[in-house]
Amino acid sequence: MGEKKVTKKWIRKSYRVLIIIGVLAVIVGIIGLYFGGPNEEVIPNEIKNNKTKTGYDARTGFIEDDGMQTVINNCTTCHAAELVTQNKMTKDGWLATIRWMQESQNLWELGDNEEVILNYLAKNYAPEDTGRRAPLKDINWYVLE
Repeated sequence: MGEKKVTKKWIRKSYRVLIIIGVLAVIVGIIGLYFGGPNEEVIPNEIKNNKTKTGYDARTGFIEDDGMQTVINNCTTCHAAELVTQNKMTKDGWLATIRWMQESQNLWELGDNEEVILNYLAKNYAPEDTGRRAPLKDINWYVLE
């Protein structure tokens, strides 16, 4: 009987310790968010302006072109940019994807932005007809004996 009391007492103490640790972790996290943000001087201008010298957006990886900001504003609010950049579709394919997201994922009506988004995606993330690999060149073939 004494063993049950000891076990229950130990469990209660364990819960108290876990609760205290959890509360402290939350407090430290809040302090870190409040005081630990990056300083303006540390952020390079090309990242601060979301531009790189390579023609890609530094934050999202999107190709810099007309309509990129509209795509960023409408697509990356729900999912990562990589979900877009990993795909290659025709304009009809992108439209079908948008319609699927509107029907099943609660994507809002895009209005005039839809054409801007479709043109950007169809131009910059279209299927590439490259085949399996580039043909081999300058090969010195030899006969196996």
